[in-house]
Amino acid sequence: MQPTRREFLALAGLAGFSLAHSKLNAAVAPKGSVSFLTGQSKMKLGTVTYNLAKDWDVATVIKNCEEAKFEGVELRTTHAHKVEVNLSKTERAEVKKRFADSKVALMGLGSAFDYHTTDQAKLRKDIEATKEYIVLAQDVGASGVKVRPNGLPKEVTVQKTLEQIGRSLRELGVFAAQHGQQIRVEVHGAGTSSLAHIKTMMDVAAHKSVGVCWNSNATDLDGEGFDRNFDMVKDKIFTVHMRDLFLEDYPFRRLFTRLNESGFKGYCLAEVADSKDPVRVMKYYRATWLAYQNLL
Repeated sequence: MQPTRREFLALAGLAGFSLAHSKLNAAVAPKGSVSFLTGQSKMKLGTVTYNLAKDWDVATVIKNCEEAKFEGVELRTTHAHKVEVNLSKTERAEVKKRFADSKVALMGLGSAFDYHTTDQAKLRKDIEATKEYIVLAQDVGASGVKVRPNGLPKEVTVQKTLEQIGRSLRELGVFAAQHGQQIRVEVHGAGTSSLAHIKTMMDVAAHKSVGVCWNSNATDLDGEGFDRNFDMVKDKIFTVHMRDLFLEDYPFRRLFTRLNESGFKGYCLAEVADSKDPVRVMKYYRATWLAYQNLL
């Protein structure tokens, strides 16, 4: 049956609208962005316990993350959950079981160890202490330990410091691999937060178990800009730390686009201030994180 002239015009109008709508979506969506029309992000959302969850015990961490639909957590040393190297084997097994029985992954432990010091005795002490933390991570069911550089001593050249950090990371990478763990190097510290310097550390370390914890710093935009800095380490990013997503001085949408383009499947971890209504803040944070990826 041939359509009437009116039916033909209606169908043509609908086709035109659909085409225009598709073109509008293509124009609005950032290049490489993920949307419900083209795919789905494989990244996971979690939180570090620094600030927001510093006063929570393990049970509260799990309860609040489950309620806010946060999939994982990095437990920072010195905080109220007390997942530290002084735990007995029984206590470590209990922490592991608590997370295994929940919907929240204990994806890592957050340490404050660094390896830039010129004091070689202190350097050796920090390396050995990190190894204890790696064993703890294995025992409680985590998959890695966050470490950091924290500055460039003036007494020696920058290159010497970067090489020392890199060699330390290589030793830790070998040890971590023996325990099924990763070493996640936070982009951190005065001078050492330069992505060019982080790349040098990674090149010296040259180990598959050593990677980068992207930290969403203002210095990510230095030099030739965000994309150039991201490209320096994009194949070594193991985890991501994120500040408040409402901040307009940082290209978070671009960050998520580039992470998805690179095939990143790890955890993006909120590192935000404490709140009197933390779960509500976490829910808003998750909604913004999803919206930035066009997943809502």
